Amino acid sequence: MDLAFVQSGRLERFLDSDVISAAEVAALLKRRGVLDGMPVFLDEETQMPVPALCEYGRYLSTALLDEGTLKDYGRAVFRTDNYLVKLESDVLSASESDLVAYRNYRTQRQKKPIGWNAWSKESFVLDDLYGFLVDRRILSHRPVRVAARGRNPLAPRLRVGMDIRHLTFEQYRHFRDVGLGGQLPDAQVDQTFRGWAPLRNRAGSDIALGSGTRWGEWSTVLLPEIGLWPGIPGGAAEYTVQACAKYGKARPVYVPEDAVASADLFCTLERPDIVRRAARTLERKARDLFVVGEVDVAGGWVRGVLDGVVREFQMSAMPAKLRRITVYEGEFGLEALSLFVCRGGLMPGADAWKGYRHRAWARMNALADETTPRLPARRWRWHDLRHTYALRLLTYLENVMDGEEPDLQARRRRHRSYLSGHIRHNPLLIVSRRLGHSSPETTYEYLQYTDDLINEFEAAFNGWVGDDEATYAEIASRALSEVNGGRR
Repeated sequence: MDLAFVQSGRLERFLDSDVISAAEVAALLKRRGVLDGMPVFLDEETQMPVPALCEYGRYLSTALLDEGTLKDYGRAVFRTDNYLVKLESDVLSASESDLVAYRNYRTQRQKKPIGWNAWSKESFVLDDLYGFLVDRRILSHRPVRVAARGRNPLAPRLRVGMDIRHLTFEQYRHFRDVGLGGQLPDAQVDQTFRGWAPLRNRAGSDIALGSGTRWGEWSTVLLPEIGLWPGIPGGAAEYTVQACAKYGKARPVYVPEDAVASADLFCTLERPDIVRRAARTLERKARDLFVVGEVDVAGGWVRGVLDGVVREFQMSAMPAKLRRITVYEGEFGLEALSLFVCRGGLMPGADAWKGYRHRAWARMNALADETTPRLPARRWRWHDLRHTYALRLLTYLENVMDGEEPDLQARRRRHRSYLSGHIRHNPLLIVSRRLGHSSPETTYEYLQYTDDLINEFEAAFNGWVGDDEATYAEIASRALSEVNGGRR
C-alpha cells in the first residue's frame, strides 16, 4: 500500500489534464470539505484508492483536524499495514495476535524502539480506525478484545506521566548565549563562530521562556501581534492566540518587555539584511503568497490579496500555514509579516527550528569545561522552556500566596477562605490558565517538581532517625570502644 496526502496548493503546478482544470479540482475539494493533509491510501499495484481506508481518511478530514495531525494519523495506519504485510496480513484483515506483534515490534524489537508516550498515541489511532470500521459495518468486529470499561487493549497498561524537564537560570543562560548566541563560556565573543542569525535564535528562546507558549504559538507570531509595528509604543505585548493554539483554544498571551526587547534587537540588527536578500525571491513567488495591504492593529485583522481575491483575516484566526506565506510591502520590497524569518525570507518551519536547537546542543557539548552548568543526558527541547516558565511562575506565586505568614495552618486557612478567591488567586489555576491547559489536572503534573523534599522530610521525621545526643563521630567512637572492650 502507498500513502499520499491532499495538497490543493500543488494542483496548478503538477496537474496536467484536458478533462478537468486545477481550479475546478481545487473548487471541488473545497466544496466537499476535503482538507489539506487528508491521507489517501492507494493500492500498491493498481494505484487505485483503497475504499475502506480512504473513507476513514475522509472521516478524519470532517473532524476538522489540522494538517499535521491528519498526516500523523495517516502515517500511523500506513506503518501498521507495512508491518502486517510481512506477516502475510494487512490492516483490514489483521488479527489480535498480529496487532500485539506490531506493538511489541514498535516498543521493543525495532532498531530504535519508541517510548510508551509515542505508542499511546499510535494505539489510539488504531483503536479509532477499528472503531470507525465497525461503526460503518466494514468490519463485523474489532480485531482486539475491548478491555475493561471500554479501554483500548493496545494502549500501555500504566498511565505515562508528562516528560517535564526544566532548566536552571545558569543552564538557560548557557543554552541561550553559548549554544544559540555564539558566545564563549566566559561571555566573550567567539571569533570562530560560524552560526547564522544568532540574535534571531536568542530572541526565540527569550520569547518561548517569557511567554510560556508552545513552539507552534511563539514561532509563528506576527510583527503587529508582538508590538514591533509602526505606531505601536514599545514595551510588553499582549495578543490572542487561537488558530495556532493546541485544540484551537483561544487565550491571551503576555510577552514581557525584556523578551520583546530581545526580538526588537533582532529586528534592528539582523532581520533587515535577511529580508533584503530575500526580497527578489519573494517578488517572484508573489502569486503564491498572501500579500497584505492593510493592517488594523487595534481591530486585530489584516486585509490583502490571496489567490487573486481580496481576503480579510483576524490575526488570531490565521493558522501557521497561512502565516508562513503572509507578506507585506516593506522597505526592500515584499517581506514576511512574521517576526522570525529564515534565508528564504519566510517563516522558519519545524525542521529549521529543530536544526537551530541541535546545533546549539552540539556547540555546548564541544565547549563544555569545568565552568559549564550540568548538561542533561538528552538534549534540551524548545518545550522545556515552557516547562521552565510553568515551574518558575508556580513557585513564585506560591511564595507570594504564603507571604510572610510563618504558621503553615494559617496559610492553608487563608488559601481556602472563599471559593472565588481560590479560583482567582490559586497559583495552580493561574498557571493552568496561562499555559492554556484544557484541565487543571494537566497542571498538577508540575507540582512534584516544586516540592522541597529534603526540608519536608526533616520537618516530618524530626527526631525519628538517628541519635539526638550523639554526633556521627561520637557514635563511631562508641562502636570502636565496644569492639576493643570485647577483645579484652
